[in-house]
Amino acid sequence: MLSENTAGSPMDEKIKYTNLSLNKICELMGENDCAVSRYQAKQLLKKHGYKRRTMVKNQTMKQVKNRNEQFLKIKALIKQYKESGSPIISIDVKKKEQLGNFYRDGDFYGTCELEVYDHDFNSFSTGVIIPHGIYDIVRNEGYITIGTSKDTSEFSCDNIEKWWNTVGVKQYPNATEILILADGGGSNSSSHYIFKQDLQNLADKLKLSIRMAHYPPYTSKYNPIEHRLFPHVTRACKGVVFSSVELVAELMSKTSTKTGLKVIVDINEKIYQTGRKVVDGFKKNMKIIFDDFLGKWNYTAVRQSS
Repeated sequence: MLSENTAGSPMDEKIKYTNLSLNKICELMGENDCAVSRYQAKQLLKKHGYKRRTMVKNQTMKQVKNRNEQFLKIKALIKQYKESGSPIISIDVKKKEQLGNFYRDGDFYGTCELEVYDHDFNSFSTGVIIPHGIYDIVRNEGYITIGTSKDTSEFSCDNIEKWWNTVGVKQYPNATEILILADGGGSNSSSHYIFKQDLQNLADKLKLSIRMAHYPPYTSKYNPIEHRLFPHVTRACKGVVFSSVELVAELMSKTSTKTGLKVIVDINEKIYQTGRKVVDGFKKNMKIIFDDFLGKWNYTAVRQSS
């Protein structure tokens, strides 16, 4: 029966799958005078090497030149900064969410059903939240700033400043430089000079040299914050209606893991302007130092003496 309803890989005879459901298998077995239950059908599938499978996003859409070289470079940088005791943080912006009585995945214990809108129209929203995350990969600590305006390079740099003044300066009192791991796009894009301008201003303000190491395109899932902080934050907020910024901050601050993850949450209500341009002469006179090898992904904003 399976031989007529099986597909597989032409390159590997061990890879095969069937389009039959359990109910259909039971039906076909019955038609062949061999009645089985769903449980028995499961056992038969298992005996022949068939298991329930889900799709896994593991195939890279595009191979980027120097991808592996950049991963090795990031690995070496992490080792170098760990040995020197300097802070290493991973940054990214979590998916923007609408505030309001909207459906959200997850469930919880309660005495009644929670009714929400049957459509997620933005016009019914009371606002937005933009969670910007910072993850200290050595201390296993997260710092999330919830923005209510726009995701811009200024927003990203402001949140790094908030992290440093709230947490970083206390934990790394002798630090003179920071290593930041980030994706290559978004508000901290490796190709946008406005981010480099804001990063230089931040380095001058904090009196720290800030070294950036961007993950190559199509590899953002390897950024530590993506699998060490954000999934746990998502779990802490499952099944709860985001009715206010304060509620979201309270939920996210309760994020924890058995390995000791701690999360501090702040709210940033500053209004950010989109479409900003770099100041005249910045590209020509900028103090950003690019690495000789793979400088498009690796550069340092060196603090300038006042």
